[in-house]
Amino acid sequence: MKKLLTLAIIVLTMTFSTEATAQKFSGLDKSICDIAYYKTDRNSPPIIKVVYSRPLKKGRDLFGSSSLGTYGKVWRTGANESTEIQLFSDMKFGNKSIKAGTYSLFTIPGEKEWTIILNSDLNAWGSYSYKEVNDVARISVPATTADKDIDAFSIAFDDKGSMHIGWGTTRVAVPFTK
Repeated sequence: MKKLLTLAIIVLTMTFSTEATAQKFSGLDKSICDIAYYKTDRNSPPIIKVVYSRPLKKGRDLFGSSSLGTYGKVWRTGANESTEIQLFSDMKFGNKSIKAGTYSLFTIPGEKEWTIILNSDLNAWGSYSYKEVNDVARISVPATTADKDIDAFSIAFDDKGSMHIGWGTTRVAVPFTK
């Protein structure tokens, strides 16, 4: 009888444990969250960190008249929540001095140049609540065209600290220096 009771307790525990952990993860974001770091080497502390979501092109046209963004309008620079950039020390953004801290990163895409915006509003979804009055700094950078098509929106840093944005065949380099 004691063995039967012990077996019943084990079976019941396993049944309820399985049901409790069988959570369905429906509705997960299709745009994967990613982080880009600028470090002087793999083991050094970060100088800049960018947290963003990576929408996929999936054969669609970018900007222009698509739902993926519009030339000349403020964009969240990715998908989902507004992209955030953390500067771990005071930096130059183009030729503008920026204090260490965390900022939203917005862009205004154009065919030939992009406006890159650091804004003090944080934890916003998309660019729907964007307020120009909270811009910390803006710079314009040229947009170039590459031969290789990138399906997933991407951000990376080069060895000198410039942040590179790429999607489709569009490439933008954003200068950061100490």
